[in-house]
Amino acid sequence: MTTARTYRRLTVEQRRGQLLNAALELFARQVPEDVSLDDVAEAAGVSRPLVYRYFPGGKPQLYEAALRSAAEELEHCFAEPPEGALTKRLASALDRYLAFVDEHDAGFSALLQGGSVIETSRTTAIVDGVRRAAAEHILSHLDVKEPGPRLRMTVRMWITAVEAASLIWLDEEKEPPLDELRDWLVEQFVACLVATAGRDPQTAGVVRAALAMESAEGPLGELVHRVLPVIGDAPFVRLDP
Repeated sequence: MTTARTYRRLTVEQRRGQLLNAALELFARQVPEDVSLDDVAEAAGVSRPLVYRYFPGGKPQLYEAALRSAAEELEHCFAEPPEGALTKRLASALDRYLAFVDEHDAGFSALLQGGSVIETSRTTAIVDGVRRAAAEHILSHLDVKEPGPRLRMTVRMWITAVEAASLIWLDEEKEPPLDELRDWLVEQFVACLVATAGRDPQTAGVVRAALAMESAEGPLGELVHRVLPVIGDAPFVRLDP
């Protein structure tokens, strides 16, 4: 009787959301092929037939819906107001992204990196959509509407590096600490931009504009102070004008 009353209290969207949340929590701890519909039903406190009522395609449909829900959350991670230094905006975006990785833990790879036996062309497209959305947000932070191939490749390479670093971080028992990983990834993006700027006038203009918003006490200033002693003693480096 209690269960029936619970069913009536929830709207269709609320019930569907409840099932998706239960599935996401399970996928966060296990790869999708190890999660059954019975597991989802038990986690949501409902019957297996009810799960089928909302997802008649079974686990593949539920997995795709859960993946899409996770993707929508990740797509918003890099959305930041266009204010302040670039490094500060990237740090805020990475805080949200890495919090998602931390929360979903072992299921992050199966949810967003593929490798599941129930992966399909649609789920692959969902994951690619997250990457494209992240790239668009980053280019927006750089105030670039028509990026050339070198700048676009630099941004996409960095997004791939963020994904890889997240997976390695999970494999390494979440070391280094999240705040250190965040700052490190921000610094790597700056380093990638600077390397590309030496070959691409468009990226060089982006770097100059970004540097104008930074301060000596900020992340970029700290990076310069750490790097200069490493390269300053090289015989081919001249730091004087």
